[in-house]
Amino acid sequence: MEKLQSAEQFEVLKQGERTAFLFSADWCPDCRVIDPLLPSIEADYPEYEFVYVDRDQFIDICAEHDIFGIPSFLVYSHGEEKGRFVSKDRKTREEITAFLDHPEA
Repeated sequence: MEKLQSAEQFEVLKQGERTAFLFSADWCPDCRVIDPLLPSIEADYPEYEFVYVDRDQFIDICAEHDIFGIPSFLVYSHGEEKGRFVSKDRKTREEITAFLDHPEA
């Protein structure tokens, strides 16, 4: 999974065909639980570009997008937000894949 390097890069990546941003942090125990699942989820969804956003490094982006709990996901396509799976709750593989299947729901 690509790691976000700058706020400018975030703006560029939002313009892609289908970008899934994962907001997370190294200290977050619920985030660490999903870490082992992410490579297989990425493999199952090749239509997405997955980008890791460190919540502490990019707190301004989190605030701008109402990301107050992690782990959380935002999906963008051509600069438009298509869906969000945002909460402070632990997420299962099934919940993540259901979101990626239908981010607009």
